[in-house]
Amino acid sequence: MKGFVIAGTGSGVGKTSITTGLLSLLAKKNVVQAYKVGPDFIDPMYHTIATGRQSRNLDSFMMTEEKLRQLVGYTSRDADLCVVEGVRGLFEGLSGRTDECSTAEMAKMLGFPVILVINARSLTRSVAAIVRGFQAFDPDVNIAGVIMNNVSGPQHERKLREAMDEYTDVDIIGIVRRDTDNAIGQRHLGLNTITDSEKEGISFLENMVSDIDTGMLFDIAGSCRQDLPTSSPYTERESAGIRAAVPSDPAYCFYYYENIECMRASGIDVQFFRPTEGDGLPDADVYYLGGGYPELYADQIAENRDFREGLRTASEDGKIVIGECGGLMSLCRNIIPEDGVPRPAIGVFDADARLTKNRHGPSYVIAGTTPENPLFPNMTIRAHEFHYSEIELKGNGSYPFGYDIFRGTGIKDKKDGLVYKNTVGAYMHQHALSTDDWFGPIMEKLSSGKWNDRMRETIIGKWPDENGHRIPMISSALALRTNPESGSETFDRLRESALRTIRSALRPMSIEPVNPHRRAFAPFCVHMR
Repeated sequence: MKGFVIAGTGSGVGKTSITTGLLSLLAKKNVVQAYKVGPDFIDPMYHTIATGRQSRNLDSFMMTEEKLRQLVGYTSRDADLCVVEGVRGLFEGLSGRTDECSTAEMAKMLGFPVILVINARSLTRSVAAIVRGFQAFDPDVNIAGVIMNNVSGPQHERKLREAMDEYTDVDIIGIVRRDTDNAIGQRHLGLNTITDSEKEGISFLENMVSDIDTGMLFDIAGSCRQDLPTSSPYTERESAGIRAAVPSDPAYCFYYYENIECMRASGIDVQFFRPTEGDGLPDADVYYLGGGYPELYADQIAENRDFREGLRTASEDGKIVIGECGGLMSLCRNIIPEDGVPRPAIGVFDADARLTKNRHGPSYVIAGTTPENPLFPNMTIRAHEFHYSEIELKGNGSYPFGYDIFRGTGIKDKKDGLVYKNTVGAYMHQHALSTDDWFGPIMEKLSSGKWNDRMRETIIGKWPDENGHRIPMISSALALRTNPESGSETFDRLRESALRTIRSALRPMSIEPVNPHRRAFAPFCVHMR
């Protein structure tokens, strides 16, 4: 696989704008796989829109070098080119003494050359000093080209080229003109998010990088071809008939895609829905609420009672619910945005999620799971956190915590992960490849006898008692299953709704409902005993 890393001399030099523009330009004639170094959710959204392929996060804090190389090899196996956007400056990492978690470390792990982006505003000869300093700082990092950003005009460009020719052996790959009118907007958690429908929103970035020599980029990428493993980095399982529902809209958009991929590799059918646009809660065994901006969409969340009440009921019934950051906020009783007015949220936890002006993170997290954690037992977690909200527990809000924080902040007192039954809501964002089998414990739980017993108690226990009484839904379900040819639109709709309920109850126990065309439902009842 051939590729290169786009790094910067520091933050704010234009890496994301230039990378996104180049990805869009290169993807017109090539299959391009994009990556982002570090725990960033928004930059990969721009990459994905630009290339039409899911961008990936590469993070050496949460993944071993072996896993990183395997992930890149696996996800780029059908691509022509890999493009990796760095984080902050080329050498910024966890400390001032090592390159751990830096873009430079990632470039060396993958064996990719580096294209250095420099903000050349008001600079001429100094750019040569910068490049030579970066080269000398770590000779093992191959700085193969430079992109000059914020160039004012032809005279400025001429002086930059003269300086680079005179004092360095590094080529200028391209010049990006100064353009204050075209910039990606920002808000409190980073750049503004972008959706699939907003491809036109990045067209100006493609124009911005039109003077960059893409032929030189391909030559540089091909000069250091790497053989990376292409096998799947996930634990693979056969389909288990288990369904997961994942909200995916502007309020819930911060997911490591590898987490979704890991769930699918475990045999789970993952269904996305958009609650802030009015979608109701799908029938599922697992609900995974990622981060995002629920405080900006608190009114829409409050208005979607099916979503809120359905999830509260699912949690109460013991279904698995995972909330990360914005998902944790949504699992509280209220979300309180900047205006200070509470909006009703899901209400699993008797707590308020209040937006503040205090920034927590971005920070890497190391945590150990507590005995009270029902989903991830006996695990050491590597994750990250970044939020502007705080959780205010109320009078009845006495919940066990699922994580002890060794590095990071959490909810309070170095604790994270409020626990209620099989619901865990935490500020940390976990990465599936930070552990050997991230979803393995949940799969075991779903198929275990304890889960079956609980489902029998909560669902089957509502079936006919000794006097033959039934709850209306189940009674209707049984009646409708004996009349499949009814032909009534109302009956058909009710039948499908009832069957979804039954399938949801039986799926974790690997029980199939009786053939709907059988008039007798005695075999079905035998299975239930």
